[in-house]
Amino acid sequence: MLPVRSLAVALGLLAATCALPAGAASVQTERIQVQPTEEAVETQKIPAEDLAPQEPFAEPGTAASGAYGAQPVHLPEVFYGDADLPKAVARTRAQLLEAAHAGDLERLRMVLEGNEMMPTLTFGEMTDPIEYLKSASGDPEGLEILAILTELLETGYVHADKGTAQEMYIWPYFARMPLARLSNEQKVEMYRIVTSGDLAEMETTGAWTFYRVGIGPDGTLHYFVAGD
Repeated sequence: MLPVRSLAVALGLLAATCALPAGAASVQTERIQVQPTEEAVETQKIPAEDLAPQEPFAEPGTAASGAYGAQPVHLPEVFYGDADLPKAVARTRAQLLEAAHAGDLERLRMVLEGNEMMPTLTFGEMTDPIEYLKSASGDPEGLEILAILTELLETGYVHADKGTAQEMYIWPYFARMPLARLSNEQKVEMYRIVTSGDLAEMETTGAWTFYRVGIGPDGTLHYFVAGD
């Protein structure tokens, strides 16, 4: 065994021989990050989602979170009068209004029977259209029904299902409008047709169940009906 002093001298000589030459530059190192390959994902069981860019977290209840009711609701465009109606639709509307304003149910019969098929007036059975309208009216002559018809056709309408077999011009526009999205101005317009009690009942189902009129692009009257 070497004496303590001899061991210290030997260690000093070893350190001197391993020292860098004077003025030698130090080696710079850099840490390189290697992205895992698909093979590495398979062999090392790295979750694939860890490799994909992560989307920002969406707060619950926002549109980004996909929660129910978060998607924007596109309200239909509302039109008034007949300036934007096809000529055939405008003609049928004018004929209905003329008969209704005149209080003439037989004149209305001519319009109804002018279709190739009788328009839908009820979801039940019907023999004579005019007799049915009289029975559905609050008065024996059917004048209340005619008044409702004028109110419907003189409010706004929507052009629904464009380019499909179900394309239709529908009065009033409330029939295709989410009732919960109506403005106060629209509700005032609606109360010309229904009562607040009627609206309360319809809000329970979320759908318009009062009378509405549907006329096809070719001028065919498809329905003047209430219910669902």
